[in-house]
Amino acid sequence: MVEHAAISPARVWSMRAVYVLISLGILLLELLPLQTQPRAFAGPDMILLLTFVFALRRPEYVPPAVVAVAMVLADLLLQRPPGLMAGLTVVVSEMLRGRSEGLRTLPFTVEWLTAALGIVAVMIGYRVVLALFVIPQAPLLLALSQLLATALAYPLMVLGGVALFGVRRVAPGEVDTLGHRI
Repeated sequence: MVEHAAISPARVWSMRAVYVLISLGILLLELLPLQTQPRAFAGPDMILLLTFVFALRRPEYVPPAVVAVAMVLADLLLQRPPGLMAGLTVVVSEMLRGRSEGLRTLPFTVEWLTAALGIVAVMIGYRVVLALFVIPQAPLLLALSQLLATALAYPLMVLGGVALFGVRRVAPGEVDTLGHRI
């Protein structure tokens, strides 16, 4: 049996700070007026991707309160209905957190499919709630392009997370500082 090093509380808190700082950086880039003409397609929702990568690979780094704060801030700054995307993201990220243990030994494609299903759930839920309350929405083609771009960008976000910050999957048998299995 391979003995794994324990994860220190300092590492957990520093990675939570990294998550928040990356989210703030993404928001800053999304708010910059880099293009004056409307685009025919939407890019990926990078904060949603970041949240799902952390939730599936290292769930202890993204507690629900941290995800909620980051997403509510994104809702407010991006002029979305406050709390709607945040609530959907928290619910789906908690569902992914629950599945993360079962995905540890499965191939990456299963993780990617699980994340893609979570992305679909958030995007469809968002559009359904907006439709129920008769709130104006982006055209369907634009929303579909964002959904597709977000799902396809998941492997790139995983690669970046692993290469830059060491956000890898939890190894079977890994323990926290108190000796509890993660």
